[in-house]
Amino acid sequence: MSKIQVTLPLFPLVMTLGFSVQADTREIGEDVVRLVMAEASRLAADLERDPRSRPDKVIPWLNLKTGNTVIDIFGSGGYYSDLLARLVGDQGQVVLHNNTGFGQWGTNILQDRLENGLPENVMMHTRSGINLALTKESMDAALIVMALHDLYIIPKRYDGNSYVPIGPAADVDYFYEQVLTALKTGGRFVVVDHAADPDMADEASNDLHRIDEVIVRDDIVAHGFKYVASDLSLRNPGDDRTRIVFDEDLQGKTDRFVLVFEKP
Repeated sequence: MSKIQVTLPLFPLVMTLGFSVQADTREIGEDVVRLVMAEASRLAADLERDPRSRPDKVIPWLNLKTGNTVIDIFGSGGYYSDLLARLVGDQGQVVLHNNTGFGQWGTNILQDRLENGLPENVMMHTRSGINLALTKESMDAALIVMALHDLYIIPKRYDGNSYVPIGPAADVDYFYEQVLTALKTGGRFVVVDHAADPDMADEASNDLHRIDEVIVRDDIVAHGFKYVASDLSLRNPGDDRTRIVFDEDLQGKTDRFVLVFEKP
């Protein structure tokens, strides 16, 4: 598998983020998203994914306008970044954030995306761990899709008999602090993730790459965000939430929640 190496200077990069454009702005609602989704220049893999991911329902919650700046956190292969870049226009900017793990996970599709012609207003922003490395109030919105649960997973290793912890989960306090600081006042933070079985212990759910939406909502609010709304478009009551999300017959069909927050 080939790897894409992206090395960017920290301060010159982040200082360019977050500019605003006063003229020719328009709100990005469902109809606008659907028009962009229909563009023939998009990857065939993206068109195939659209009915599962419903970006026409997710993206409008970001409350974006053309010319805005938005970060796609742990955006992996850039599915949402590509769409967002087309939506915010040439005067807007999309930050495709990854760490090494998420970057490697999306390497193949990102290679295809680069060959297809990644919009020029996408800035690939690869950093270590959970570091976002963004300047204060530089983002109009932030999105994280099917990745937040990874911050709550306790890393484990098989010792020959069972999986045993080898370290703590990520510092979610630090992560949420970074997102809140990077957002402008009124900026939206939208979370999409795989729903857990509420009767299952948190650690067991996290091991399945799922998370309880109540835990997510309460934790994010506790870190200074205002809860705005939830969206039911990706719910699937038929999902067996005791199964790991990587099972082939579940991929793209899990019960997913969409939570919307705002920086006060």
